[in-house]
Amino acid sequence: MATRLFPGFETRRVRTRGATIHLVRGGDGPPLLLLHGYPETHAMWHKVAPVLAREYTVVCADLRGYGDSSKPRGLPDHSNYSKRAMGEDMVEVMQALGFERFHVAGHDRGGRVGHRMARDHGARVASLTVMDISPTLKMYESTNMAFATAYWHWFFLIQPAPWPEKLLAGHVPYYILGRIGRGRAGLKPFAPAARREYVRCFRDPRTIHATCEDYRAAATIDLEHDRRDRHRKIRMPVLVLWGKQGVIEKMFDPLRDWREVASDVRGRALDCGHFLPEEKPREVLAELRRFLARVPL
Repeated sequence: MATRLFPGFETRRVRTRGATIHLVRGGDGPPLLLLHGYPETHAMWHKVAPVLAREYTVVCADLRGYGDSSKPRGLPDHSNYSKRAMGEDMVEVMQALGFERFHVAGHDRGGRVGHRMARDHGARVASLTVMDISPTLKMYESTNMAFATAYWHWFFLIQPAPWPEKLLAGHVPYYILGRIGRGRAGLKPFAPAARREYVRCFRDPRTIHATCEDYRAAATIDLEHDRRDRHRKIRMPVLVLWGKQGVIEKMFDPLRDWREVASDVRGRALDCGHFLPEEKPREVLAELRRFLARVPL
């Protein structure tokens, strides 16, 4: 899969204190870490990573619990799937690759991991790009009927184990393809090889459990961490991109929301749904390259 979707990239596995992280790496230049969202893997970056690798050392990693990274059993307090733990994985990965300071761009769950990395490891994160999210605490505190209906999976996946796990078992192709194909364009923006990769990884019951734990952590320990930091803004430049056709556009004000937690924020909406790097790769590339060029390491 890496050969087909990421030509010229190498595949690596890096052991951290809490997991073993699978990644692909390519290019030469300032380091840029790309983090995927749910229910995908690092494969979601295949339309933009090879182009970015002409100017940057690009690292596309599978988050703990996703893709071909390890999937430890969730702890009772879900702390091993907190964004703090998942972010520490990525700091250790980048250190192992020789990078003490780097750019981070994250879509969906990857953006939430990037946000926590920016808080906990601000000296290492030179810039943060988040795609189609508002901060987790803001979104939970803004929950109403419309949001709960649109993001029903947030409230389904956080139910106690093993209820969501058992209900999802055996329904992976239908569920996963339904999640990524829910926008106006359906499955058309998603390369067949990438779709097969997402389905392959979610056929593993450990992935289903791990990703439920990711959401359980978001509704519990992650909110505790975010509340402690409510009045402490992150200082590195932040780029916010979101889809005009999605829930974030309809129900939130992303620039205002991120300015509540960061001091240097810019960004705009792209004419697409939730999965920006696959639906509008050229626009994502243009925005990322323009932004990163202004933030030297």
